Amino acid sequence: MGEISIKINIADRVYPLKVNMEEEEIIRRAAKLINDRIKEYQENYAVRDKQDLLAMSVLHYATSSLKAEKKVTVEDSEVADKVYQLDHLLSDFFSK
Repeated sequence: MGEISIKINIADRVYPLKVNMEEEEIIRRAAKLINDRIKEYQENYAVRDKQDLLAMSVLHYATSSLKAEKKVTVEDSEVADKVYQLDHLLSDFFSK
């Protein structure tokens, strides 16, 4: 699949992008999430400056991303531990 040209609106600014066709939906959803977060901050806080709203939104999503990475790392190590324990049990069982 090839690249297509799209326009994404974030914080009342339009950004022309060239993206792979299979990424278009994800990029549009990401832009919607950002705009929704900005709107939420505008409604709940006395912040009107778009730069501040964008910074707050970026901080929110960066924090979420780091938490998700940490969770995956912890879960991966837990799974590895369980596999090791299972391997050890099976080795003991079959060596008898």
